[in-house]
Amino acid sequence: MESHPRLTLGGLLDETLMEGARVISDHADSHAPVTWALPFAEVMTRYDDLDATVVYTRPESLAAKPTSMSSLAARGASAVIVDGPLPPGVTREHMPAGLVVIEMGFPIGFPALNRLLAERTLTQEVHVMRYATHVHQSLAGLLHRGAGMSMLLREVSALSHSPALVLDARCETVAHNGLEKSTLELVVPPLRAGLTGRDDIRDHHDAATVTVSTSDGEWTGTVAPIRLGKYFEGWVVILHRGGRPGEHDLAQHEVVASQATAIIGSEMLRQRSVEEAEERARGDFVQALVHGGFGTEYEMRTRAEYHDIDLDATFAVFATRTSASRTDTTDPQADRTLLRLARYAASLLPHKDVRSYITVLGDIVVVVRTVRGTTPTEIDDEVREYAVAMAEDLTARGHALSAVAYGTAAAGAAQIRESYREARVALDIADRMHITGAVAHQELRSFGVLEQIADTERSRQFTADVLGPIRLGTELHTVLLAYLEHGGNVNAAARALNMHRNTMLSKLDRLSRACGCDIRVPENQFTVWLALRLELLDSLGSSLAREMSYR
Repeated sequence: MESHPRLTLGGLLDETLMEGARVISDHADSHAPVTWALPFAEVMTRYDDLDATVVYTRPESLAAKPTSMSSLAARGASAVIVDGPLPPGVTREHMPAGLVVIEMGFPIGFPALNRLLAERTLTQEVHVMRYATHVHQSLAGLLHRGAGMSMLLREVSALSHSPALVLDARCETVAHNGLEKSTLELVVPPLRAGLTGRDDIRDHHDAATVTVSTSDGEWTGTVAPIRLGKYFEGWVVILHRGGRPGEHDLAQHEVVASQATAIIGSEMLRQRSVEEAEERARGDFVQALVHGGFGTEYEMRTRAEYHDIDLDATFAVFATRTSASRTDTTDPQADRTLLRLARYAASLLPHKDVRSYITVLGDIVVVVRTVRGTTPTEIDDEVREYAVAMAEDLTARGHALSAVAYGTAAAGAAQIRESYREARVALDIADRMHITGAVAHQELRSFGVLEQIADTERSRQFTADVLGPIRLGTELHTVLLAYLEHGGNVNAAARALNMHRNTMLSKLDRLSRACGCDIRVPENQFTVWLALRLELLDSLGSSLAREMSYR
């Protein structure tokens, strides 16, 4: 069964009712679509669009308002049908370019014309519905038999008699049929450029037409967005070599593409479910790696072999929090959102020799990535490049919340735990200090030195003696941090806190009394700064120790 094109002006003139009609205007677009007929009097009292509409008028009505044809043309009317001889006062000068004017040989009346168009439109809709049902049943049958993406796309090509492909949300090719690799490489880049940012197409369910130019000639793509619930997942594209195909082929492609989105979207969802199950298993393994949760090396290597992970490779560990991390992480939907972001991150800077493994730990997105470099400089540059790319990608997606932190590259899986610990410390320090972008643990050198002594009773006693009653989260603690971060500049700290200068001075007096020293003295500022850093590192160490003890 095939689809049927919409009724056109040429098709309307071929109807028995229109016998004796003739086109008297210079413009005669026989391919103009026709769906509705409206009487002249009704049209002139409204200002809506007249796309695919013919306007019926009696000769005397048109004689009274001959200049109205310009308005009809501007509103997109397909034609004006004059039910009788053209009035003598209406000449070709009144007929605007682009408007078809038809003179009837004998009167037919508006009810007859309206009934004819209604019957043809209804017949067309029935044909389209029947063909859409045929397409849907054909594809759904393959889906239920577990045919897979390749077979589904082969059927799409067979139904449309044209090459077809599926693109993901990033316009990367998921599957294709009927295209040589060389042709695919020519067509996809301009097609990707034409679809990127096209929210007008992506946010609707209807198929649209996109024309792209390549060195091999012009291609026309009928594209339909794939949507799973509220999420946009990609495109189904049916290609036609050359310019816009004929109305029949175009209508057929639109029906096939639109019906294919639901079936192919279901297959993508099925594939994702399988991938997510495998991903969860790998994620559990990655969690055990970053937490050092294996009882023996044999256990670790046995599980690594199952997941095809080379434990002797060099690894880099990256950690970040995203805007999605603000949501309730006990909600399965929130967890899926974090995993989705982790997948996007893992797909950045792809290379055939690089593997990425992901997991989500509470509100932390973790990526463990193999490194190709062999020298320290090559490793540092490669790890830094990926951290920057990950930070920029999260920012572009509107999910950047924290820095993308990373530790020292791990030479083998046994060192992943320490690399993760460094990345987490760097991430939490960056959060406290409002640092964004890519941040390496080794860049926070002052913290690295203090970290060695923070977890001691002597350090905790020093912190308690200096800070006294000033506790994390209190107003005085916030004022103290702002004052020190601005180098002891009262005015700058007051502006940062949106506080009057005199109020700031009053707060500093209270802080000095609480600390037992005048914090406006540079030496005392250093002492308080040191106590704050040790307090931060101690709290981070305790928090991380609790997480790392999880099995």
